[in-house]
Amino acid sequence: MKELWVEKYRPSTVDGYVFRDDAQKQQVNQWIKDGTIPHLLFSGNAGIGKTTLAKILLNQLEVGDLDILEINASRTNSVEDVRDKIVNFVQMIPFGEFKCVLLDEADYLSPNAQAALRGVMEEYHTTARFILTCNYPNRIIPALHSRCQGFHIERIDQTEFTARVAEIVLTEGVTPDLDILDTYVKATYPDLRKCINMVQMNCVDGVLVPPAKADAGDADYKIQMVELFKQGKIRDARKLVCSQVRPEEIEDIYKWLYDNIELFGEDEERQESAILIIKQGLVDHTLVSDPEINLSATLIRLARL
Repeated sequence: MKELWVEKYRPSTVDGYVFRDDAQKQQVNQWIKDGTIPHLLFSGNAGIGKTTLAKILLNQLEVGDLDILEINASRTNSVEDVRDKIVNFVQMIPFGEFKCVLLDEADYLSPNAQAALRGVMEEYHTTARFILTCNYPNRIIPALHSRCQGFHIERIDQTEFTARVAEIVLTEGVTPDLDILDTYVKATYPDLRKCINMVQMNCVDGVLVPPAKADAGDADYKIQMVELFKQGKIRDARKLVCSQVRPEEIEDIYKWLYDNIELFGEDEERQESAILIIKQGLVDHTLVSDPEINLSATLIRLARL
């Protein structure tokens, strides 16, 4: 079976991890030097390296596999899961210095499940550590925030993002068309994991091809959005996104529009006008009863620029 590039090129040491903040690297090295960690809450965009950093920490702290419990809260998120699965794990005596629960996407836990988790963290704080990751720290209850050291991971800029994907593609002996690569980047930024997976999936016979020409299944709708925006077909893009976007993704669409502001043209005044429209759409998003209609209205205003 072909090895996934995201795993093949996943860094395994602190030196191999790209920190955007030197102070954060110093902090991680200090934890490794001390041989222990506090409860941690890693936050940041999807695919940005939160879980990778957690695994690097556990690897360099030499926490054994038998002392690690990995849970993805997007699938395992009930109060019963916390009370049963996690408690059954942490109440056992650790083989090493401590047991560790790596809880990915903790913002999927309900408030009640988070409250139950807080109780477990308090009860077993002498023998267990918890590393939580989340995309939206505002969805984590204050009681959990107060028991974890926050660690926000900033995204890399789009230029470095593109360079890292291109480096992997070239290392794999793939010939990239720069415009096609740019489409994948714009559709996935800042989710590096998703971009690498999508590019690998659409490499055919050593060439990076557009999704429509690959035998790898349906393309992400954002790929089609990028192509429509590049062709100036904003109305068609509006119809596409409103038919495909899930309710929980709508807020991210505004951020995606801002990250790819150059799709509205090279003229700075036009880009500034687009930013103001996107900003107002994002503000209204929190106030309206139907976010999909608000997104559609925002895209209509952008199409009229």
